[in-house]
Amino acid sequence: MEPLTTTYPLKHSVPKARVVVVFLSMVLCTTILCLLQLKFFKPKIRDFYSFEVKDSRGRNVSLEKYRGKATLVVNVASYCQYTDKNYIALQELHREFGPSHFTVLAFPCNQFGESEPSSSQEIESFAKGNYGVTFPVFHKIKILGSEADPAFKFLIDSSKKEPRWNFWKYLVNTEGKVVKFWRPEEPIQSIKPEVASLIRQIIMKKREDL
Repeated sequence: MEPLTTTYPLKHSVPKARVVVVFLSMVLCTTILCLLQLKFFKPKIRDFYSFEVKDSRGRNVSLEKYRGKATLVVNVASYCQYTDKNYIALQELHREFGPSHFTVLAFPCNQFGESEPSSSQEIESFAKGNYGVTFPVFHKIKILGSEADPAFKFLIDSSKKEPRWNFWKYLVNTEGKVVKFWRPEEPIQSIKPEVASLIRQIIMKKREDL
């Protein structure tokens, strides 16, 4: 009589196969989700007006309020060889073209020769008292290094030009894009035609929208 031979199934072969299938399914699903996120949830490209800054008293200010205008953004200092000439010229520019379609936005910074040692409120008082400025003077910031203010960092990254001293100027259009920059020693006369051109575009667009 032949011995009875019993064949037992491999207990773990089926569960292992299922685990592999489930794992591969999860990887596939994760990959699909990542691709969908890249396609439909791309991070919004920011512009200058999408940032928030602080005024001279430390209160939050949305730059969105300046959207639709041409703005000249400047890193200012109170005790610099360019202070008098630039503050006078900036105020003349603001008075000539502002405030409906254009404004100067001043950001004090003490990173160049430590020529802006005062507090933010003292800086604002200095600018108004000595030069009669009517444009906004914001909170003192850093514009270089790891602690650089995000709004100013955007200007530098967009223009590929990092300030090397006080009173660098960035012209920003109505959509918050940097269109040109100037060094502190360049005359205000070189800025006026560019500002005037942007303002003409703003006025023409408003007329077309009527």
